[in-house]
Amino acid sequence: MGDWKAVLKANAVDWLLEKDNPSVRYFALTQILDKPQTSLEVQEAKKEIMLAGVVPKILAKQHDGGYWEAPEKFYTAKYKGTVWQLIILAELGADGKDPRVKKACEFILANSQDRKSGGFSAWLSVKVGGGRYSGVLPCLTGNMVWSLIRLGFLGDPRDQRGIEWIVRYQRFDDGEAWPPTIWPYEKATSCFGKHSCHMGVVKSLKALAEIPADKRSKDVVGTIEKGVEYMLKHHIHKRSHNLSRVSKPGWLRFGFPLMYQTDVLEILGILTKLGVKDERMQEAVDLVLSKQDEQGRWMLENTFNGRFQTNIEQKGGSSKWVTLKALSVLKEFYG
Repeated sequence: MGDWKAVLKANAVDWLLEKDNPSVRYFALTQILDKPQTSLEVQEAKKEIMLAGVVPKILAKQHDGGYWEAPEKFYTAKYKGTVWQLIILAELGADGKDPRVKKACEFILANSQDRKSGGFSAWLSVKVGGGRYSGVLPCLTGNMVWSLIRLGFLGDPRDQRGIEWIVRYQRFDDGEAWPPTIWPYEKATSCFGKHSCHMGVVKSLKALAEIPADKRSKDVVGTIEKGVEYMLKHHIHKRSHNLSRVSKPGWLRFGFPLMYQTDVLEILGILTKLGVKDERMQEAVDLVLSKQDEQGRWMLENTFNGRFQTNIEQKGGSSKWVTLKALSVLKEFYG
């Protein structure tokens, strides 16, 4: 194993282990220090997530029906609606066995999931219930499948249908051909145009990467391989047909949580979680290293603060979340 710490200017792990942010502490123990779930230290940190910090503040604003804001605006109330709270709770390591968290998951499954296809929709179907068939989005489906897996729903047949949607419908077009003229492609041109939307690819890949390796079907593995090659072809953040150009400048600014957006750090996190080490990742890894300060920390450059139920860290300040994710990437890439 390589000495991944050699690329650090300083060791920020003790800072991440401070008890003011129980979620970061939990993930630092398990992802950076490789402490097992049976460790008393890990168990105490996991329990503290539900008692202090952002998670209890979010849950305190939940309505009895398991939703936030107006129930029908589970997606359109950006970023205070139920969809977005589920993503944040999953990112923060909330306990999926908590009745309030389970109720939120059940609300999304009942109101956002399209009963016909298994994908997740941005709008409620008033006529038949569940998510509106015409409103299914690949990035939303990926985010919801990922969140539900993180919160303990992998074995649920409904989450399995979401996984099947990704395998069946997610495309990885790189400008080679126009998509089919059938659902869900015929109207979703921003998601499935001549070039597939990066966010849909990234969130779908993120969801499938969350499935334990021994529980991935042959079709899931094949879809992961397509998604990985798509991102590597783009050198993570470049235009594949002109690698001198960045796809979107915003992806160079690191943030947390990213909601339906993405950035270089998130994409590298997904690939390294899958065990990918490829020379086409190096420029993106170098970008991560370039943003490290003298204390071995990274800054929160991008945020939706002011639009959340409660703010998460401070823009322009040293970020425990971004630092945690940067260290995780570097550990896997250079380890």
